[in-house]
Amino acid sequence: MRILILTQYYPPEIGAPQNRLHELAIRLKDLGAHIEVLTALPNYPQMKIHQEYKAKKNREELIDGIVVHRSWIYVSNSKGIFSRLLNYFSFVWSSYWRGKKLPEFDFLFVESPPLFLGYSAMRLAKKLNSKLIFNVSDLWPESAEKLGIVQNKMLLNLAYRLESKCYLKADLITGQTQGIVKDISRRFNLKNIHWLPNGVNIDFYNPKQIKLGDFREKNGFNHDDLLFFYGGIIGHAQGLEVVLKAAQIVGEHQKIKFIIQGSGPQLHKLKELKESLALQNVYFFDAVNKSQMPSVLKAVDIALVPLKKLPLFEGAIPSKVFEALSMEVPLLLGVDGEAKHHFIDTAQAGWFFEPGNFNQLADVILKIEKNPSLIQKAGQNGRKYVSEFFNRDQIAASLYNRFKSL
Repeated sequence: MRILILTQYYPPEIGAPQNRLHELAIRLKDLGAHIEVLTALPNYPQMKIHQEYKAKKNREELIDGIVVHRSWIYVSNSKGIFSRLLNYFSFVWSSYWRGKKLPEFDFLFVESPPLFLGYSAMRLAKKLNSKLIFNVSDLWPESAEKLGIVQNKMLLNLAYRLESKCYLKADLITGQTQGIVKDISRRFNLKNIHWLPNGVNIDFYNPKQIKLGDFREKNGFNHDDLLFFYGGIIGHAQGLEVVLKAAQIVGEHQKIKFIIQGSGPQLHKLKELKESLALQNVYFFDAVNKSQMPSVLKAVDIALVPLKKLPLFEGAIPSKVFEALSMEVPLLLGVDGEAKHHFIDTAQAGWFFEPGNFNQLADVILKIEKNPSLIQKAGQNGRKYVSEFFNRDQIAASLYNRFKSL
């Protein structure tokens, strides 16, 4: 079985899609498939080509036994819609011209978003005589429209038509959450659809194998501080203002501290908000490599996972959930719907607050402070749950068997 993964994002970039796809590729290879990846020159999230890939270096490389082909992409620090479209379409164009030179594959597995990569995927699948697997990790353009990121009606209409064409052309559609699967099934009820959830490497994120390092001491935290931690993209969807406003309410409780680690388009605005609110209990840290995340999670108490209050996100499960729970770090979850059902109602692996409700978030934080003994039990519940239902090995094996049935 020969599988080509087409994605704009891949290691050594840091991020949820990059980690998820690489982990999947490794496991499919271990199951006996021949895996290759066609991706862009690494640039995310700094939007600068990594130094070691400039001057036409490392355009083809081997990462953990997987051949990775890289093609050119336009990058810019501009946040304007025109620059973003140039970024997407430059890789659409270059990936097709790079990919058409490759040998035939049985399957072409394309990651969306960006949805526009579907143009390249459909043409390459035909050129390489491959069955098209269209993986949907976010319902784009619906999410872009609901968040107000894209408001141009002509562009949205074009995107919705492209979405429909990609789904109809696909031999199999995979969706990252049950909410995504249900939405696509409702609109395209004759298509083959497979739930391909995100998950976690429970051996890599294993609290019993990770020693407690000097994270607290190095960053000026005391051993008895109660650390609430957000790690990931600092973007529009997360609505992290809710954390800062809650931090203002609990500011008199000196042991309660908030860490926001990562980068993204809303980082500057959040730092400005911190200054305007004169917050002394909120700390911004740079993103770290995946290899460092287990030790960071080992040092914190609660994982903050917020999203904005939109019906669209009731089917969302942010990837940071899995790593935290695998490390026995319970959640303070501001995501309703599917995530709440799995991790709060069923697993009892943390606490819930209404998305965007900073007063309720502050109330829950104070309740946790008064009952710290509950933290350990919730964390243990979380690891047990993700080990049983969101183990990456089981997820990859299920997809591999689905491929064999096509």
